[in-house]
Amino acid sequence: MGVDVADLEAVGEFGSKAWCEACGRYGVQLLEEGDLPADTAWGFSEIYTHPPARLLEGGRQMSAYYLMVKDGRVSGGDGAPEECRALPGFHVAINWAAICNQSRSLYGREGQRQRSAEEKVMYQEIEDYVGRPNPLNMAPRAKAVWPPAVGATLGAGSEEGGGLHNIAATLQAPSPEFADLPTTELGVPVFSAMTDEQKRFFLALCGAEL
Repeated sequence: MGVDVADLEAVGEFGSKAWCEACGRYGVQLLEEGDLPADTAWGFSEIYTHPPARLLEGGRQMSAYYLMVKDGRVSGGDGAPEECRALPGFHVAINWAAICNQSRSLYGREGQRQRSAEEKVMYQEIEDYVGRPNPLNMAPRAKAVWPPAVGATLGAGSEEGGGLHNIAATLQAPSPEFADLPTTELGVPVFSAMTDEQKRFFLALCGAEL
């Protein structure tokens, strides 16, 4: 059946509980409909650090969502269970503000490459401004594991606007912090084009230690 992105609408901000739950739900649907080997053991988790306080209201412990395939069962939703993070797969903890805005953009493989290139520039400009390596205190990423069947299932139709990323992007509502910040067409913040006040605001939003 798949998921028709045209039928979706925004449910919440990037990293919000409603958005994470929806991403997990649609991710589970894609994986359940995919032709995965019976012995697939794989996990996906994204933890968004330094989220705005409003995203942790109601006693929520973290801004995160996950997908997990284990023992023939697919699960997913809000949070990042240790059981999921212990599996080979894709697991990251990344500053909310550093990837929030551009995550609303729809794209395929070329768009992903462009986004990555623009983010690399952003990180370098921040590093140059602060004057030390890794000012956002980004944790090293573990080597990603994407079983072919999993990658094919979650990325199916991405060149035509489908796939998990474009589903998640469509479900995402804009966050007010980025309304006045300069960004690229893909939504990546352009740090060098910000005023001094905007730079300080964005660095604080990222949880940077100056």
